[in-house]
Amino acid sequence: MESLPILLLEPIHPEARARLETFGQVLDARDEADALQRAEATPIAAIVTRGRGPVTAALIEACPRLRVIARVGVGLDNIDVVAASARGIPVVNAPGSTTQAVAEQTMLLMLALARRLVDLATAVRDGRWEVRAGYTGLELGGRTLGIVGMGDIGQRVAALATAFGMEVRYWSRTPRDVAVPYRPFEALLAKSDVVSLHVALTPETRHLLAAPQFGAMKPGALLVNTARGGLVDPAALRQALDQGLLGGYATDVWDPEPPSPADPLLRHERVLVVPHVAALTEATFRRMSQRTVENVRAILHDEAPEPGCIFNAAALAS
Repeated sequence: MESLPILLLEPIHPEARARLETFGQVLDARDEADALQRAEATPIAAIVTRGRGPVTAALIEACPRLRVIARVGVGLDNIDVVAASARGIPVVNAPGSTTQAVAEQTMLLMLALARRLVDLATAVRDGRWEVRAGYTGLELGGRTLGIVGMGDIGQRVAALATAFGMEVRYWSRTPRDVAVPYRPFEALLAKSDVVSLHVALTPETRHLLAAPQFGAMKPGALLVNTARGGLVDPAALRQALDQGLLGGYATDVWDPEPPSPADPLLRHERVLVVPHVAALTEATFRRMSQRTVENVRAILHDEAPEPGCIFNAAALAS
């Protein structure tokens, strides 16, 4: 069978790449400009990206023979899904592949914030064992967790938090058939000791948490974000932290990424930031890379990909 050109915007797991090379001619793009140049020079059949390599309308337009766009992972905010749908091109991702890893990272950040783990570890490294004299942490057991977004990850976080003895409530745009009680958004914020974000970034959810929402939160509440940085208004966040309305913010994501080194929030004493690594366990990276490659292979060979992996299936069917 013909080896079709496949444009790879970011590295994937080595085993998955080896599989990709068995049925495609893999072209690595150094950056956005290089991707566009390669697309204009080669009849690209598939584009594979992760969370940062942008699949823009211009790149899609430059690929007249494009048959599939694939995201190694779940979120699709770096892909112009509307432009792809207009061309009839399926956009596939790997739903559920990051659930356990991201849920574990959520609990890690929650615990680290509640117990001031990084501050304590830094103090000991600096020779200040006596920091314990003025230390008190926060127990999660018995506290109320408000989950914003009850998809796969939100549901897994709910299960883990319940095991910690937390009282779990949730809000989502569409109520789910789950054991966790649903609460209206403002009511959830007002009653939660910890709020954890698990919704996709869309024009409707950008700055979902802004000044009015921070004002509605329980004083001193903790906020954890393993979804997308753009869900939080940074100016309102800083004000809420400075005024003591918010007890702390722990996040795996930022907007934009990477953040500017001059961003004052990076050095705020109540902010804990890690560099978008929640899904980057060895098992998860291998699993989502391999699933994505197999779905690309299926589509290029006119076979059915795994159920539920075509994100824009409804748009393509209309």
